[in-house]
Amino acid sequence: MTTRRLTVAQALLRFLARQHTERDGVRQRLIEGCWGIFGHGNVAGIGQALLESGDEMPYLQGRNEQSMVHAAVGFARQRNRMSTFAVTTSIGPGATNLVTGAALATINHLPVLLLPGDVFATRPADPVLQQLEVPHARDISVNDCLRPVSRYFDRVWRPEALMPSALEAVRVLTDPVATGAVTLALPQDVQAEAFDWPEEFFAERVWRVHRPAADPESVSEAAEAIRGARRPLIIAGGGVHHSGAEHDLAELAGSTGIPVAETQAGRGSLRHDHPCAMGAIGHTGTAIADELARDADLVVGVGTRYSDFTTASGTLFADPGVRFVNVNIAATDACKQAALPVVGDARTSLRELARALGDHRVAADHAERARAGARRWAAVVESVTRGAGDERPGQAEVIGALDEVLDERDVVINAAGSMPGDLHKLWRAKDPRQYHVEYGYSCMGYEIPAAIGARLADPAREVFALVGDGTYLMMPTELVTAVQEGIKINVVLVQNHGYASIGGLSESVGAERFGTAYRYRAADGGFTGAPLPVDLAANAESLGMRVLRAETNDELRSALRASRSDPRPTAIHVETDPAKQAPPPEAWWDVPVAEVATRATTRAARDHYEKEARSRRHHL
Repeated sequence: MTTRRLTVAQALLRFLARQHTERDGVRQRLIEGCWGIFGHGNVAGIGQALLESGDEMPYLQGRNEQSMVHAAVGFARQRNRMSTFAVTTSIGPGATNLVTGAALATINHLPVLLLPGDVFATRPADPVLQQLEVPHARDISVNDCLRPVSRYFDRVWRPEALMPSALEAVRVLTDPVATGAVTLALPQDVQAEAFDWPEEFFAERVWRVHRPAADPESVSEAAEAIRGARRPLIIAGGGVHHSGAEHDLAELAGSTGIPVAETQAGRGSLRHDHPCAMGAIGHTGTAIADELARDADLVVGVGTRYSDFTTASGTLFADPGVRFVNVNIAATDACKQAALPVVGDARTSLRELARALGDHRVAADHAERARAGARRWAAVVESVTRGAGDERPGQAEVIGALDEVLDERDVVINAAGSMPGDLHKLWRAKDPRQYHVEYGYSCMGYEIPAAIGARLADPAREVFALVGDGTYLMMPTELVTAVQEGIKINVVLVQNHGYASIGGLSESVGAERFGTAYRYRAADGGFTGAPLPVDLAANAESLGMRVLRAETNDELRSALRASRSDPRPTAIHVETDPAKQAPPPEAWWDVPVAEVATRATTRAARDHYEKEARSRRHHL
């Protein structure tokens, strides 16, 4: 048997460089490169191996461990989960900083490979630097924090253990049901240890991502349920995008006339102008989508997890006899809502369902009601997103300016605050990859690094990251990376002097916006003084970004056009008018209110909460 003598770190990178995915005959490299920040726990192992690997495993320098994971996840999402990055950190705080990013990846079913350093396997001293001493279990390190947020976790105590562990890690990364964060914790001495590796370990491997078909009986039962429904509604989730099933969904909706509503992850499954497109559903949904959901006697979920926002915390689907059919590659999600499960790949299952339905069409009055409602909502969108040119824009008008300026293939990225809700109900998606809102974890700090990842995934698309001041202050550091690497991203920096989303939520639950404004402390002790004199545009400029300032709608549109045509990473700073609000929620969201309180605002909010909560139901 031919062997090659390499360190564990060198062998791992060589192995990863030879792993590929393939679906529908299209082959991609699984691990496109490695993000990293070096410390004593990985500099001599993975760091040295990356230096030797050169172009075989490209290296990108990050500034924050969490944001490196976000960049890898943003890349993986734009690549439909067929390709991602590895992320390496030292042991200690570098490793524990991965936890938030790992949770985001796993919750959203997006692949990323984490390679944190770990304590010494040989235990030359006890404790070593940054070792967590657990008296009853010496094999626990801080990396064990990553176990509950990883879909696969292993600590490679011996060189030979890398081979089965690395193969299993790749299997999970390429599994459309099981994928998420995968962690290989690498003791720092083992990383640098040499071993005679069989050449077969470094063979080119192709991991085919199959499209499992649902069993014919389930498809037949689902088709029968659809034929028997008078008011059916399709809910498109993120699984439509992961499967690349957008065309098949459009064909099925067009042939049957069934209206389609979209979750956050599923937004853009249909073009906004498709006759069956009802837009967003749930707490942040459109008026027509939520109206149809309340009256639906059959809900057909395609690739959705039925989160509480989608279901309005169990209050949205109000018809007493409503039934569910769920098309999902994951049996866990297919069985939610006591549904008839159709377990299979979304694209394959939609094609089989279309064949089973034949020439079936919904009742004409149901289809016309949906189309009329969509026209009414389009008029609402137009009215709130088109602001006067000389006025300070509201947040909805920022969205309108983007809609006017962006090309159909441009990408909009957002994750947290009030912007995801406004985007969900107001954005007019023109391409399946255009709407990139992370709402499974709704993680502040995602937008800037994810924009870098999305741009790397498809350099032909302009990428616009919508960033509120709260998110920006939390994690602006990867702007430096964009400047260093010449990665063209457009950052729309929205200044509203605080946590606008939570401020509104705080007011609705009787907490009176406490602790949500970025203002000086006033004489009464609250943060009700003048806004803080923080110049976010100047800060972005100091990190190397080209910065444009916009004060009116016309200036914003002009700045967006200038940014889009400039090859340099650019930030557009705009202060919004808080008096201009997007349409209010069309459905409820369960945020518990204090049951007893001395403040009248809280007591009133509790009364409203109890009224809404009475409509909650479990679909059994």
